Amino acid sequence: MAKKVEQLAIDNDADIKEKAKEKDKKQKAKKKAKESKPKTSKVKETFSELKKVSWPSFGKTMKQTGAVLVVVILFMLVILGIDSLVSFLINLIGKI
Repeated sequence: MAKKVEQLAIDNDADIKEKAKEKDKKQKAKKKAKESKPKTSKVKETFSELKKVSWPSFGKTMKQTGAVLVVVILFMLVILGIDSLVSFLINLIGKI
């Protein structure tokens, strides 16, 4: 009985080692596949990606810029009004 258990343990160790070797072979194959690909320049890749981008027209860009400026000015006026009101209230309380 002990010999059978011992033999099973040895077989199990052999299976584990075999699986580890197979895993190493797969990893090495993947690494070789990655290395065998031709290396292209990052600059070329960047320019090819930039060609795929759909750029907005000049008119659309100007409209969006105008919208942003209008919103910024509106918020500036709201904050200026709130600041003036708070400043007025503080001065009024300070006189009391």
